[in-house]
Amino acid sequence: MSAQSNKALIEQYLEAIHTDKSPATLDTYISDELLKEHIAVSEAAFADYWIEVKDIVAEGDKVVVRGMIHGVHTGQLMNIAPTGSEVSIQSFSTYRLENGKIVEHWMLVDILTLLQQIGAVSAPSLT
Repeated sequence: MSAQSNKALIEQYLEAIHTDKSPATLDTYISDELLKEHIAVSEAAFADYWIEVKDIVAEGDKVVVRGMIHGVHTGQLMNIAPTGSEVSIQSFSTYRLENGKIVEHWMLVDILTLLQQIGAVSAPSLT
């Protein structure tokens, strides 16, 4: 697949999982079992979370997405009880595609901001 086709596939994937993270939907786009597990853990902690795409770049078999993850802390996260807090955190994800599916991924998220937004750690004092 071309870089443009891969970019289009990731855009379709992100749109699809915005409203449906069922196994059938995930199987349509993903063969990377670690990514499926990551989505399940994230969905358990932040039901109906979604990714707002800020930038998307494709080259060869890789697509990079800079985005904001939005959700509400409705489930257990790293032994932190649900707080009901809304969260918006930056993320960077790289997806490697093969035969029209995500076969590998790498993700960086702003965990410190996430923990601050759910009240697990306080923001540093600037004084």
